[in-house]
Amino acid sequence: MLKKNKYDDDDGRVIAPMNVEGMPWYQKGVRQQNVNNEKGQPLSVKDTLSVTFYAILAGVTVALIIGLFGFLFILFCIHVWFR
Repeated sequence: MLKKNKYDDDDGRVIAPMNVEGMPWYQKGVRQQNVNNEKGQPLSVKDTLSVTFYAILAGVTVALIIGLFGFLFILFCIHVWFR
């Protein structure tokens, strides 16, 4: 039998349950230990606005980079490739 390692930072929560139907190790009667996971505290208004702002900023940054490369490609096509 395999010896289970004990870790200091292990709190016993299941991150990704591997008891999947169809797998050779599937155990039908076993329930997940942490069915009722702890609910996190809701974000404050300041935190919500901060997350929203940075998500929008990331999206705009990606759009600008893609747009810049598209613009440079069009300039390349007009001035170099199609000459």
